[in-house]
Amino acid sequence: MAPRRPRSAGALPKTARSGKSGKPPLVEQSAAQTAEAGELYAALDLGTNSCRMLIARPMGAQFQVVDSFSKAVQLGQGLETYGRLSRNSMARTVQALQICRRKIDSHGVKRMRLVATEACRRAKNARDFMRYVRRETGLPLEIIAAEEEAQLAVISCASLVSPKSEQVLVVDIGGGSTELVWIDLEDVPPGDRARAIMRLGQGFNQPDGPIPAARVVDWISVPLGVATLKDQFADVEDDAARFALMSWFFEEKLADFTPYASGSPQEGFQIIGTSGTVTTVAACHLGLKRYDRNRVDGLMMNSAQIDAVIRSFLTLGPAGRRADPRIGRDRHTLIMSGAAILQALMRVWPTDQLSVADRGLREGLLYAQMAGDGVLEEME
Repeated sequence: MAPRRPRSAGALPKTARSGKSGKPPLVEQSAAQTAEAGELYAALDLGTNSCRMLIARPMGAQFQVVDSFSKAVQLGQGLETYGRLSRNSMARTVQALQICRRKIDSHGVKRMRLVATEACRRAKNARDFMRYVRRETGLPLEIIAAEEEAQLAVISCASLVSPKSEQVLVVDIGGGSTELVWIDLEDVPPGDRARAIMRLGQGFNQPDGPIPAARVVDWISVPLGVATLKDQFADVEDDAARFALMSWFFEEKLADFTPYASGSPQEGFQIIGTSGTVTTVAACHLGLKRYDRNRVDGLMMNSAQIDAVIRSFLTLGPAGRRADPRIGRDRHTLIMSGAAILQALMRVWPTDQLSVADRGLREGLLYAQMAGDGVLEEME
């Protein structure tokens, strides 16, 4: 029998009804307004588990981060059971968003894109939550579709695409969903492949221009991420059994993904993985005592190395993972569900190599804004 839903589940906290904040809404500049050189941009990703923001300025074909924020708010806690965002999770999230608002104000940011993803796409009370956010923070938060989330993840990884890669699978493991995009670059000249990937930010059906376009063979948004997959198997007590069940359950969700069903070529194939799970596994493989993005982003790992790290997590058990500083306090309860997804992916695709990407939706949002404003140099 399913547990009874508390009458307060999904209700707005009292502060939401009081309207005491008095914060004026932030007005995002229109794309028609020309961005000044060196102007700051903000990108915020509100996911099922975390609220993360970057503030950056354009620099050549890349950007320079000047401030950041990350907080595990667990917005989707209880969503699997009740289908609604809980009162406490909404309050925690708004507190984090108020910090983001202060950072945006202090830096004088005018160009921004602030988005919410799977938890808000699924929650029955998402509209109430969005009104609450607007009232308490003034932030122009918007819920984006799964396809746009996948597009943004893809363009964030453009610079990691090898000129030798003819087939690329970009995987973004989130808190509430996992996006997979299969891209065919066979007809694109090797030197143009990164630029062709960037153009996919304008849509997955790109017409050929002066050079052939990257072709999206298929894409899928699996409604399972590190938080939602963990919740699905929370009643399985045995640690190893729970991990195995999660991995096979996730693989079953790939059955309708065209490349999975039809097979794929062995040559020129590249998987790029972006998520906290992937970067945590990479950092543990490197034995880093302190996280170093420069060593992790772009790292190549093979299946044996990934499996060795996952086996070490299983050997630690829940208590050992909780105490392991490499995993971190915010991730120790989620690392095995993420590892289950990662292991399933490496088991079914025709390569034993994974490119690690310490980048994702926020970086994609920044690239898209800056490219739209014409303040980025073209990627080589």
